[in-house]
Amino acid sequence: MQSTLVNGVLESLRIGVGFLWTAAWAIIMGLIITSFVQVYVSKDRMARVLGDENLSGLTKATLFGAASSGCSFGAVAIGKGLFKKGAHVVNVLAFMFASTNLIVELGLMILILLGWEFLVAELLGGLILIAVMALIVHLTLPENLFEEVREELNQSEDDRGITEDPTCGMEGSDEYSLVTDGGETLKFCSAGCLETYQQAVASSGNWKDELLSWGGWYKLGNQYRKEWSMIWSDIIAGFLIAGFVIVFVPQRVWNALFLRGTGVLVTAENAIMGVTIAVISFVGSIGNVPFAVALWSGGIGFAGVIAFVYGDLITIPVLNVYRKYYGWRVMLYILCVFFVTMAFVGFLMEQLFAMLGIIPNLAGGQTATEQTYFELNYTFYLNVIAFAVSGFLYYVYRRGLGAPGQYRDPICGMRTDDDSLSVTYGGETYYFCSSTCKQVFEDDPAEFVRGS
Repeated sequence: MQSTLVNGVLESLRIGVGFLWTAAWAIIMGLIITSFVQVYVSKDRMARVLGDENLSGLTKATLFGAASSGCSFGAVAIGKGLFKKGAHVVNVLAFMFASTNLIVELGLMILILLGWEFLVAELLGGLILIAVMALIVHLTLPENLFEEVREELNQSEDDRGITEDPTCGMEGSDEYSLVTDGGETLKFCSAGCLETYQQAVASSGNWKDELLSWGGWYKLGNQYRKEWSMIWSDIIAGFLIAGFVIVFVPQRVWNALFLRGTGVLVTAENAIMGVTIAVISFVGSIGNVPFAVALWSGGIGFAGVIAFVYGDLITIPVLNVYRKYYGWRVMLYILCVFFVTMAFVGFLMEQLFAMLGIIPNLAGGQTATEQTYFELNYTFYLNVIAFAVSGFLYYVYRRGLGAPGQYRDPICGMRTDDDSLSVTYGGETYYFCSSTCKQVFEDDPAEFVRGS
């Protein structure tokens, strides 16, 4: 019994890590593209152009979202910032969905792990979902509900002295703040976001000119680091959970949850159950793709799998964030609207793909336990290239090549000036971006002097 359990755990890890190895280059290259867009595509006018409930505002929200890749929590935080500044709720919801579902790294992962059919369903279905969601909100939006919530949200945060980070929409901190030339005090959630703002203000020239300098690559490296910091835990959790689900969840469980066979009722039940599993899975962002592979391996219908992939914005942790931001009524409204649209579009995609005869046949391929993941093939070489580029960006950031500021913080690598916090140790003065980094250094200065 113990030997069987150990073998099962090892096989789960082999599959989970194998999935991660297979998709690693796609995740890395997707995040690099995303980082480039985040750094060099201006979104200053976003809230202003998303204020109207019309086709133009909805289209711009979708495009802005697709260019603002991030984790589910990051998308919700940015959405809250847009909402506070006057963006219409339809456009906010469209932005959030696009920024978690219509993004490069997600598309590449779906293509590699699930196939082109699922990629087409994700992209086409994503656009249809936004349109259906907009129609439902237009027909059902409670009168004045969101305007009242907007006023309460602004008033509550003003009363508590909460200032929003202008770069990411998260709550700003006194520790990371600056005063602009116009006398306005801006607060940021972290040293990285503060530095991103400073880089944007100091930026000169277009992106081509920027990338001919170390400063431009440093901005890209900083943003790339921030993108990873938002999603790495979801990615690791998603792949590991997928491995354990494939190995340890018996087929009878899937048979009990999902109807088998053909027909409209079977497709509808699979789509509804797919979204339900997404709500309780606790796996968001692109980490739900390997979980979707586990569902597909269990024989779940096409509608159920694609509806599950749509559902990362209504997992229980994300719903709790809605509740904290907007209250119970709005949280339940968003849950109902998203649940209905995700299940409906999942159902619609299977019906459409069945009519076109392009639903993939799982029976013809290898199962996850039969696959060999670590071979000297194209995946290996693409991963080598991706890891090399990733290492280069990390090196540029850590060494502070081209970063603003005269000195480099020995803790986090951020560049600082001589008016920053400082400590003298061993006859040399070290400068810090924040009191947190300063305290870490003071606890054991010898360690960081050796590593600098």
